[in-house]
Amino acid sequence: MTSLGEYAKILRSKNSGPFEITLDVLFSDKVTYDYVKKSGKINKETICGLYLLKKEQLKSIVFYDQALGFKVTFYRNTSSGAVFDRDVYGAQQHAPLMNLEID
Repeated sequence: MTSLGEYAKILRSKNSGPFEITLDVLFSDKVTYDYVKKSGKINKETICGLYLLKKEQLKSIVFYDQALGFKVTFYRNTSSGAVFDRDVYGAQQHAPLMNLEID
């Protein structure tokens, strides 16, 4: 099995404001990008399962063909910098997506 982290050139997470996390995944070539996109693994059910989200917490999944990448945005359970926030910058949230098996 090959994971998304092995296919991606860049896989990162960051805040998208104090109440959202954005996951960015970019690929180095069109063949790999198309393969992952057509696998059907990047969808609402998969993302919600990986991040233990309710469907209404997932804001968007957007594929950018020209950039050879996609972006996932979801609402944070705790706002950035709040008392119980464990990742103020949202920079450590990409690991579940990195381990997603594509094939």
